[in-house]
Amino acid sequence: MERQKTRVVQVGGVPMGGEHPIPVQSMLSLPPEDVEGNIAQARALERAGCEIIRIAVPGRAGLDLIRPLKGAVSCPIVADIHFDYRLALAALEEGIDKIRINPGNIGDRERVRQVVLACKARRVPIRIGVNAGSLEREILERYGHPTPQAMVESARYHVGLLEELDFHDIVISLKSSDVKTMLDAYRLAAQTFDYPLHLGVTEAGTARMGLIKSAIGIGSLLADGIGDTIRVSLTADPVEEIPAALDILKAAGRSRGGVTIVSCPTCGRTRINLIGLANQVEEALRDCPKPLKVAVMGCIVNGPGEAREADIGIAGGNGEGILFQHGEVLCKVPESRLVETLLSYIDKM
Repeated sequence: MERQKTRVVQVGGVPMGGEHPIPVQSMLSLPPEDVEGNIAQARALERAGCEIIRIAVPGRAGLDLIRPLKGAVSCPIVADIHFDYRLALAALEEGIDKIRINPGNIGDRERVRQVVLACKARRVPIRIGVNAGSLEREILERYGHPTPQAMVESARYHVGLLEELDFHDIVISLKSSDVKTMLDAYRLAAQTFDYPLHLGVTEAGTARMGLIKSAIGIGSLLADGIGDTIRVSLTADPVEEIPAALDILKAAGRSRGGVTIVSCPTCGRTRINLIGLANQVEEALRDCPKPLKVAVMGCIVNGPGEAREADIGIAGGNGEGILFQHGEVLCKVPESRLVETLLSYIDKM
């Protein structure tokens, strides 16, 4: 499906929205006082493919972390602000690239105004982060519980505050831990706003369950053409969020490149160690930038036919296998050389 066109917002040197690639985000998880640990984690995130890094700023220590991080990585740094608007103002003084505020807890209209004017003066964007669990009291009373309509109404009100001040460098998120609520909220927001949408399932869970919920929620919206940046939230090392996010982008057809692996689930015809071969191929091509579909199939009988759309692939037999390209057999090789031969051909493509 064609991607929904939104305004373009600059986050540091990363454009977001319009027809620009969809950047992957994550958030540092260490206490802000641990400067060296946070720098090491930020560098690991950047190496993994993270393009925007968010930090919690609960107090002075968070502010003191901004400059060291900006000196250590090239990713834009986002300050996550709750409750105290003065932390947002101080983060701007430290050179932050983006402010994320939750309008439901940042304070009254005047406090929001001060943050907006300071961001406007520095050309720093604001993400309006609406969470189902922290909606304004009057909105909750009107809707009874955090419905998608309530979440969008909250976002509409706060977008209006920013627009009244002629501020339009806005990104919107409407996160819920309930996937259905999140999907409905973002779909309604896509009909309501033309600002970039930051997709995510909040409090998604462990590496296993969080990935499943994020794949359904984020992936469904991306497939609908909705979304301009994503964050997969896992109760795990944040570095694990990056390959998960990249894989969701690939599966939804929104990837900028890289290898997509297709492999069969094995059956009684399989006479090779297909699981081992598939894992070897996936690991070897993890950082390959070529936009290729690579097949790893369990038998010569069905492999080339079922994976005819693959740019290149291998299929196993009894101690040997074949290399094929778009269903056409290129050569037959011993099983022990299947991966080596495949990688050699890919190097030449």
